[in-house]
Amino acid sequence: MRPMVTPGSQAEEVGRLILAGFIVIALPSLPFGNYLVYPFTILTTWFHEMGHGLTALVMGQDFVRLQIFANGSGLAESRVAGDASALLRASIAAGGPLAPTFVGAGLILASAHPKLWRPALWGLSAAIFASVILYVRSTTGFAVLPLIALTLALIAWKAPGGVNRFTLQFLGLLGAMSMLNDYKYFFTESVVIDGRPMLSDTGQIEAALWLPHWVWAALILLTSAGMVGASLKYALNDKRRLARQPKRPANVLQFKRTDRKR
Repeated sequence: MRPMVTPGSQAEEVGRLILAGFIVIALPSLPFGNYLVYPFTILTTWFHEMGHGLTALVMGQDFVRLQIFANGSGLAESRVAGDASALLRASIAAGGPLAPTFVGAGLILASAHPKLWRPALWGLSAAIFASVILYVRSTTGFAVLPLIALTLALIAWKAPGGVNRFTLQFLGLLGAMSMLNDYKYFFTESVVIDGRPMLSDTGQIEAALWLPHWVWAALILLTSAGMVGASLKYALNDKRRLARQPKRPANVLQFKRTDRKR
C-alpha cells in the first residue's frame, strides 16, 4: 500500500504542523487536559514575562525578577530610570506580548534546518535554566520551569531527529497561538494580577503613547500574524526543502521509468 504522502515531502511537513496545531487547540478538551496543558501554559507565561525583562535589559534598564503564579499568570519587575522616555516604557510593555510570537517564529524557522534542531532545543533548555537561577523568584516557577528545561534537554540528547523537529514545530505554534488565547487580555486596559490592580501591557503603551489600548492590541496581533506567516512560508518552502535533500554521487546512474500509452 502506498503512503498517503511522500516521506520528506512538503505535504508531510504541513501535516506535522497541522497535527501540532490540533494538539495545542484540543489538549485542554481531553481528559485531564488541563493538567497536561499546564506546563505549556507556564512556558508561554515565561516567554511573555522574559520578553518584558529582556527588553528592559536591551534598553539599558534593570531586570529585577520574574514571578509566575499557580494560575498561570506572571509578572516581570524591571527598574526603569525616572527620566526614561515614553517610547522606552512602551517598548518594554510591548516586549512581553511580542516575545511568544518572536520565539515561536524562531523555532519554526529552526525546524526547517536539521543542523539547528538539537542546538535550538539545547539553547532553549539552557535559557530556561539560566532564567530560574538569575530572575525567577516564585514557587511555581521554581517547581515547573526546571522540569520543562530538563525535558527539552532529554529530547535534544536522546530523541531521534523527527521528534526534535516536531518538538520545535509544536513549541513554535504554542508560542504563536498563545496570542490567540490572550487576545482578551490585550484588549483590556487594566487587570488584576496576584491581587494587585494594574494596567495591562496595551494599557501601559496607551499611557505612554496616547493612542487607545485597542489600537495597540490590533497592531500587536497583526505584527504577530505577519511574523508567524513569514516563518511558516519559509519553513514550508518547497524549493528550500528540495535543496537540502542529499545529492546522489555523480558516478551513480539514474533511470526513470515512464508509463507508455497503449
